[in-house]
Amino acid sequence: MKRLIIALFAISIVACKQEPKVDYVILSGAVENSSATKATLKNANFNTELSIDKNGVFSDTIQIPESGFYSFSIGREYTPIYLSLGNNLNVTIDAQKFDESISYSGEGATENNYLAAKTLNSIKVTSNAKALYSSDETSFKNTIDSIQSQNENQLHALEKANESFLATEKQNLVYDNYLMLKNYAQRHGFYTKKENFEVSEDFFPDELKNLTFDDAEAYKTSQSYKNMAFRQNIDDLFKTLGDDISTVSVKELQSIEAIKVTALKNDVIDYLGNFLVSPANENMESIYNFFKNNTTNEDTKKALTETFEKNKDLVKGKPSPQFVNYENHKGGDMSLADLKGKYVYVDVWATWCGPCIREIPSLKEVEKQFHNENIAFVSTSIDEMKNRDKWLAMVDEKELGGVQLMADKDWSSDFVKAYAIQGIPRFILIDPNGNIVSADAPRPSDPNLVKLLEKELQM
Repeated sequence: MKRLIIALFAISIVACKQEPKVDYVILSGAVENSSATKATLKNANFNTELSIDKNGVFSDTIQIPESGFYSFSIGREYTPIYLSLGNNLNVTIDAQKFDESISYSGEGATENNYLAAKTLNSIKVTSNAKALYSSDETSFKNTIDSIQSQNENQLHALEKANESFLATEKQNLVYDNYLMLKNYAQRHGFYTKKENFEVSEDFFPDELKNLTFDDAEAYKTSQSYKNMAFRQNIDDLFKTLGDDISTVSVKELQSIEAIKVTALKNDVIDYLGNFLVSPANENMESIYNFFKNNTTNEDTKKALTETFEKNKDLVKGKPSPQFVNYENHKGGDMSLADLKGKYVYVDVWATWCGPCIREIPSLKEVEKQFHNENIAFVSTSIDEMKNRDKWLAMVDEKELGGVQLMADKDWSSDFVKAYAIQGIPRFILIDPNGNIVSADAPRPSDPNLVKLLEKELQM
């Protein structure tokens, strides 16, 4: 009897042990025609990378925070993917026909083959954007309602699909429809060349008119909801900010604090930080601190800090970084110090840069307007030295005025790096004492440049 009691007690201990928690998925597959060495899996609260070997094969056991919708990307291509805890999912992809080739097998294949088919269908429908968005309101609505019905039928036909997936995706199809309606309202006027076009009063359903973007779960599970929420918040902000962002202050950004969805707030701050944490903005430091205090995304905080540290010595009144002995198209060389006593408007450009070349006519007009003023217009090419002859020829061909210089080490020039220049064209205004007026001055095509120069030159 004693042995029996001991045995029963032992069994009870084993029976009371909890099953180990499954908090992972196994994601494997192969990608053809790609040199990528990494794939990325992420959602609003999660981001990880998978290694791809030289044969295009990848396999990893990934701890994910929850079952749900994620984005799976290789290079610039991405696809939606649904993962349930415990899935063992395999995917094959041809990178040259990314969306057309995606195929899943294993646990979770049912849901993800549906998503792949839905994505491909959407691409086909929107491939001729002009024809789609040029159609009248009734025809357009009929088209997207047909898409929604087709997707709903395919969704209902899935066998043994995850119940949570089915419920969430049904609502996602509604958001997909809403986003298409929003896109039509923006794009119809463009494609039909109808200025100030507005949709009819009953074009949007009441549910869309009254939609508030405070659903954190929808922001995470629906790309369409996410797009609409982000766009709405950015549009509302720019109604307050206006076109001139050089004087934006924290006061105009206060509405960001009221955003209820944390991931949305993070995305808005990440986007705005790219151009508001700028030495062209006199309130850069306070904006930097405001953004940093209002985001929970550590990557965004890091990026904001890196940007601020690069730009904090480039604010108005700070001594300008110098360029020394740059080759002058007219012969000899020139340094910034040679122009002391004059305002200097620096255009950083290259012969291969389309946006730079499009600024040339406007730059000529500004040069002409301020020809007799105390200002030098300096164009600094960052073409590689092997393309020197191309630079020489373009200066002659386009009859470029002002001072035409060539940087000593293209992108690695000390002047370019000191100004943290990562994209061109870039324009810089320096005062007669060699101090910065604006490290990111308006472009020649921007009317604000003339206003700035007239103010500085006291015209």
